Amino acid sequence: MTSDPNPLPYTDTKPVGASDFYMAINATFRFIHRRFGMEGLRQYWTDLGARYFSPVSAKWREGGTSAIAAHWRAFFAAEPGAEVEVQESADCVVVEVKTCPAIKHLRDNQREIIPAFCQHCYFINEAIAGPAGFTARVTGGNGSCRQTFHPGDARVPAQVFNNIKEVTSC
Repeated sequence: MTSDPNPLPYTDTKPVGASDFYMAINATFRFIHRRFGMEGLRQYWTDLGARYFSPVSAKWREGGTSAIAAHWRAFFAAEPGAEVEVQESADCVVVEVKTCPAIKHLRDNQREIIPAFCQHCYFINEAIAGPAGFTARVTGGNGSCRQTFHPGDARVPAQVFNNIKEVTSC
């Protein structure tokens, strides 16, 4: 196991993230979608997960489910407005997002949210999880969801995109 005690790939030491970042990613998603379509946006999310988050993937590969759980606990602890429970077992990690901090912030600030916003959690997580020997599934969305991380050799059905709700802005 790595000696780095920080489960996140960031060197920033602030205790809480800046919620205005959510506006930036929503605008970025919207731009890419308009310019390159849904397939282009999904490819962007996959590339982001595979490239930017490769240090996370390496930690998950080394530490298994406990590294995945530690990552999500630290990640959401730094997200303003998040209400999340992370459950870990030997077989999987379940992240129950009761209040998505991004959706909440965007709604609180009357932003139009790209309807496919919640799909980014699947594409990014799957791109992180795959090289670590895991797979990700997402259900729910539109402000609350369940993200589950299973070993890649588990017999888990393919992601059903209709199980990821489109986001409504209000």
